[in-house]
Amino acid sequence: MSAKTVIDLLRHGEPVGGKRYRGWIDDPLSERGWAQMWHAASGETPWEHVVTSPLERCRAFAEALTERLGLPLTIEPRVAEIRFGVWEGMSGEDLRADDPDRLRRFYHDPLGERPEGAEPAADFVGRVSEALEELAAAHRGRHILIVTHAGVIRAAIAHALAAPPERLFRAHVDNASFTRLQATAERPLSLIFHGRTPL
Repeated sequence: MSAKTVIDLLRHGEPVGGKRYRGWIDDPLSERGWAQMWHAASGETPWEHVVTSPLERCRAFAEALTERLGLPLTIEPRVAEIRFGVWEGMSGEDLRADDPDRLRRFYHDPLGERPEGAEPAADFVGRVSEALEELAAAHRGRHILIVTHAGVIRAAIAHALAAPPERLFRAHVDNASFTRLQATAERPLSLIFHGRTPL
């Protein structure tokens, strides 16, 4: 049997300020968010290396977890969240108050209706895919954890399933939930499960 390379992706917990289109706004985890993350990591901890987004809502927990488990940590900018342009910091309620149909148009056509200044979905999936393939090659035969964001997990699923960028936002990702990808010598990165918490 060929060696398995396993990548677990863990979405950050609730940030201070609650649910909004945060993108690269660097809000920390709330007290509830910290509790969600420690609960997520309360089961199996099979990882040999941890990789994190540089954004505080991921990095702070990754640093605390690696200190607790005695694991090496890599900060990887390519697994930071998609940039939402002019939507950064806004809630769904904010956007609906300005234009009741805005979110519907975006979710039905995220390429044509992306917010002004937002990172193009294809570019985003490309940078995440590049990072995943490089990490899988660098950690071949090992089990690693990436502490990251909902958008990155959606992009990872799109990469594994070869889904087009316009389908990027059709996966729900809960706070502090796990998604697992796996590769072998015979198989490329493939989706094993999505949305588990804790392992």
